[in-house]
Amino acid sequence: MTQKVEQIKTGYALFKQPEYQELLASKHATFEEAVEDAKVKEVFDWTTTKEYQEINFNRKHVTIDPAKACQPLGAVLCALGFEKTLPYVHGSQGCVAYFRTYFNRHFKEPVACVSDSMTEDAAVFGGQKNMFAGLENAYALYKPEVIAVSTTCMAEVIGDDLNAFIGNAKKEGHLPESVPTPFAHTPSFVGSHVTGWDNMFEGILRYFTINEMEGKQVGSNGKINIVPGFETYLGNYRVIQRMLKEMDVDYSFLCDTSEVLDTPADGEYRMYSGGTPVAEVKDAPNAITTIMLQPDQLTKSTKFVQEIWHQDVPKLNIPMGLEWTDDFVMKVSELTGKPIPESITKERGRLVDMMTDSHTWLHGVTISIFGDPDYLSGMCKLLTELGCEIKHVLCHNGSKRWRKKMEAQLAETPYGENAQVLVGHDLWHFRSLMFTEKPDLMIGNSYGKFIQRDTKAKGEEFEVPLVRIGFPIFDRHHLHRSATLGYEGAMYVLTTLVNEVLAKLDRETMALGKTDYAFDLVR
Repeated sequence: MTQKVEQIKTGYALFKQPEYQELLASKHATFEEAVEDAKVKEVFDWTTTKEYQEINFNRKHVTIDPAKACQPLGAVLCALGFEKTLPYVHGSQGCVAYFRTYFNRHFKEPVACVSDSMTEDAAVFGGQKNMFAGLENAYALYKPEVIAVSTTCMAEVIGDDLNAFIGNAKKEGHLPESVPTPFAHTPSFVGSHVTGWDNMFEGILRYFTINEMEGKQVGSNGKINIVPGFETYLGNYRVIQRMLKEMDVDYSFLCDTSEVLDTPADGEYRMYSGGTPVAEVKDAPNAITTIMLQPDQLTKSTKFVQEIWHQDVPKLNIPMGLEWTDDFVMKVSELTGKPIPESITKERGRLVDMMTDSHTWLHGVTISIFGDPDYLSGMCKLLTELGCEIKHVLCHNGSKRWRKKMEAQLAETPYGENAQVLVGHDLWHFRSLMFTEKPDLMIGNSYGKFIQRDTKAKGEEFEVPLVRIGFPIFDRHHLHRSATLGYEGAMYVLTTLVNEVLAKLDRETMALGKTDYAFDLVR
């Protein structure tokens, strides 16, 4: 064997060695009973046709590679954003292992989350005993100041009552009465991760404020509440907070994972690091207003803030791109009476300068994109400001109302008027479109790399490169520390996009003596 202690080869390099190639060939010939390569190619080629696309889009009962995750995953992320809070999932251990590894792979950080490990007996008799033991053990082992409880499919199918179970656990001494335990029912079989975030957030607001509204007065603390929604770019938390500080605005960031999921390696393990203090949540009804950075996904929380806190929630879009960031900054200035400082004006000017510098390369570039509702709205806004043409917008977890709003937004500009907006569709649908209605680039999370590989397999001229912006990003490092919001976020997106356009042009003009008449040093 060529594997030696002095020179260890990792997977890809190892499997290229002769003995492994022989082993794989023998396995293929002896055990796999595979069809001939010609048949594989025939079927593959058929899946790239309009004929197959029509069949693909007519399927109704099967989802292939969903472009979304489930509710409790969002609930866990929400809970992580509060100080010394332990996310607790009432459900099976396998579900929580999935949530933790999903976040581990994206953030490259350990993620605190526990489960009460429901199994078959709990599915028959109910999971109250699991919750009793789970809450007792979680509190004894991890010593959280808050335990935020959500559910998975199993608990929801059998109808477990979180309010009753948590109350019984405290009555019977499994958990001290003094330990705050906000909760949310987050069934995985409806909604998505953004729904789960909204449900958990509303549950936390309800737990800490609904019975403590006496004496609360809108505007009395002079603050602005900021709610991020399901946000996995840690730079976005920092960008918004920096802008508010530069404006000298007093604010409460309700749910902040920027330190929780980005702890330093200095020899000290921090199970609970950062997060929004409970005291800020309790004081939040006294704020001037609450701004939802991702309003399309925060419907339940918005309703609570309006009806229980009696605050007017500004009708803003996600602050992505030039115009919508302008709207955010001007609204904050209007609400607080604080002027927009020169530092932010200069930052805006730098973005405009960058847009001007790059417009010749981005103008007319066709793009297809998939992701979550607010992110897609903001990204399409920015892309059309850059002069990119939108071909397809796929939102698996988008509503019909969101689709109409998105279509109206795109119709306002010639760069989006011909775009197709698809809700309830998955990445296998998206794959068909990449073959039959090829764009120059696609934007989305890491799962898009399989579509890029398939398009390239048909031929170099069919390849659709993937620009990785979204969640999850598993196969690249440190992108989650970047920003997509505000002027700074727009600069990052612009830089990423234009450099991918230029890299694509280099790849296409690299053939020696054939295409390299356009292989230029200066772009």
